[in-house]
Amino acid sequence: MIRVLLIPLILCFTLIPSYSAIKGGVDYRIPIDYTNLNQNDLQAEAEFYYDKAVKSGKLDNDMTQAMNLYSILSNAYPDNIIYALKLGRLYETIGKDRYAKGQYYRGMGINQTRPEPYYYLGSYFYKKEQPRKALKYYNKAYEYGYSNHYQMLKDMGNIYQKLGDTEKSLQYFQCAYSLNPDEDLDKTIKEIKNADCVNKEYYRK
Repeated sequence: MIRVLLIPLILCFTLIPSYSAIKGGVDYRIPIDYTNLNQNDLQAEAEFYYDKAVKSGKLDNDMTQAMNLYSILSNAYPDNIIYALKLGRLYETIGKDRYAKGQYYRGMGINQTRPEPYYYLGSYFYKKEQPRKALKYYNKAYEYGYSNHYQMLKDMGNIYQKLGDTEKSLQYFQCAYSLNPDEDLDKTIKEIKNADCVNKEYYRK
């Protein structure tokens, strides 16, 4: 694994304290000549720390390194949607919600027809227990290509179930189940079908 600590050029010409990244972005005191950076090396190092940071969920050295590296990559390659989204995910992990959403919206601005930023925003609002907002962005992600995204389909099924729309809930749960025949999901589907049968029988009387 290549160790980019953070490239001699960066160390010489800028301050990249972890505080700066955590506060919402890297503050470059002196302009950097990004053409001297090795994108592949930086990206490999960023991915290495990103995986560890998201897994631990802690504000530690791995998180700091990942945030600094993705901040550099995002500034050097502003049209790369993945860098923006991964930086947003790191901010979300440490509870910097404003900056997380900012990066997700930035990703949406880079490419309005890519499903990823809509999914990240939907997932963010889903975890914040704001189902209608989550659904708004999940529906967009679905429209733009995430019709086979297992976790999102499950989330959408849960949202519609909470909103009382069992027909749509069942639709998304069944789609998710077709991708991954999970035992718990199968149980949920059967419970919804049984409840529907009971309700239909009740209203016939």
